[in-house]
Amino acid sequence: MQVEGANALVVGGASGLGEATARRLHAEGASVLIADLNADKGGTLASELGERAGFIEADVLEAEEVEAAVGAAREDGELRISVCCAGIGWAQRTVSKQGPHDLEIFTNVVKVNLIGTFNVLRLAAAAMVGNEPDEGGERGVCVNTASIAAFDGQIGQVAYSASKGGIVGLTLPAARDLAGRGVRVLTIAPGLFDTPLLAGLPAEQREKLGAGIPFPSRLGRPAEYADLVAATVANPMLNGETIRLDGALRMPPR
Repeated sequence: MQVEGANALVVGGASGLGEATARRLHAEGASVLIADLNADKGGTLASELGERAGFIEADVLEAEEVEAAVGAAREDGELRISVCCAGIGWAQRTVSKQGPHDLEIFTNVVKVNLIGTFNVLRLAAAAMVGNEPDEGGERGVCVNTASIAAFDGQIGQVAYSASKGGIVGLTLPAARDLAGRGVRVLTIAPGLFDTPLLAGLPAEQREKLGAGIPFPSRLGRPAEYADLVAATVANPMLNGETIRLDGALRMPPR
């Protein structure tokens, strides 16, 4: 799938991995619609990118809002690329001194991360299946964002790991569902990246986290996530796969 000239939707695109992805796809010639709850950051980024960039406020749990984002992304052409980076984190043990894990919080993390991702996937794919196929028969590419916590969940990550594990689990069947329609589905599972989720930590702690990564021994850069998005879009044989992007890190229990 060619990035240049394509219409792309980046959900959760106002900051972090999504912002880097929006910048990368735009730099390669795509028309990019940024969808996010943060209107200030999203609007500012779209204004900075200028021509071929736009912003729409959208909650991944609201079908009508995601439908509106998909519709806006294809106003001047076919939606070919969808990337979902929206998500939240939470740390709490299954049982702690305070009692059992809060069920409402667990439910909310799963709703935003897993159900929200699927909401974007189903609506973006529904738009893509009506596209004219390119020379290779492709109509679109959907890229989801999981985490290595899906495989190496640490103490206190039960909700987050469950939500991200669900994204990994749906990747292959979704790709199989859409194979006959020429739409590919992929998931990227980042390790420790320098994103707003880690921004609140002291510099010393951030450096320590980075030093624990085998190579390169530093936090990942959002631009490196965006590099992989661009590579997956460009390579038609990548389909139904979850790709770890973690510098060979395997998370310890704590």
